[in-house]
Amino acid sequence: ENCRFCAQSAHNHTGAKEYPLLSTDELVEDAKRQASKGVLRYSIVTSGRRLNNEEVSAMCEAVQRIRKETDLAVCASFGLLDEAQFRALKAAGVSRIHNNLEASRRFFKEVCTTHTHDDKIAAIHAAQAAGLSVCSGGIMGLGETVEDRVDMALSLRALGIKSVPVNMLNPIPGTPFADRPLLTMEDMRCGGVSVYFAGGVHSFGGWSWAAAGSRAQLLCFWCQCRHFWRHADDSRNYR
Repeated sequence: ENCRFCAQSAHNHTGAKEYPLLSTDELVEDAKRQASKGVLRYSIVTSGRRLNNEEVSAMCEAVQRIRKETDLAVCASFGLLDEAQFRALKAAGVSRIHNNLEASRRFFKEVCTTHTHDDKIAAIHAAQAAGLSVCSGGIMGLGETVEDRVDMALSLRALGIKSVPVNMLNPIPGTPFADRPLLTMEDMRCGGVSVYFAGGVHSFGGWSWAAAGSRAQLLCFWCQCRHFWRHADDSRNYR
């Protein structure tokens, strides 16, 4: 895929290391190591458009062993799979799929042209139809407008996404976005919160807030969120 931010894209020349899928034994060994450090969720991530059926089967075997030999919940990010592939992963023990929209529908063509915004949405619908939870968000700092960020957030809300990662672009030499300026802290505070909480009331552990419209309100809201997480008694309740 030709995602213009990505160090791993075959279209970009970044010197990123290339290697095949990790074996089941390697994944299980690493999962056990992470579990021993208190990790609650283990995510397996691949690059490229999608895994083929043989690769999905190999990942299912790894997931089954991880679920059998540890107490870890398992997440997966395997690209634009279809519903049958997602159902196989769910049966193996995957509970959550990660598939970022990355950007708004309007701006997406500036980020990638080898697949579309609709391809992303189709994969998310397929995962949900298979009974999987979906984690989906995007990247700030690609050259998008504030309106694009809000449009992406509203698309995520329409999809029923509850877990929304907000990423900040790290411009990588060798990618078309290498010259994008780094976001300021102000961008991160205001833009990130507006994306993450756009369009509704969100509740954490019985605490609810509505996303505000003004800069000052958004910053206050961000401080409230930080205060809540810092004082949460047991992070296991919020996984």
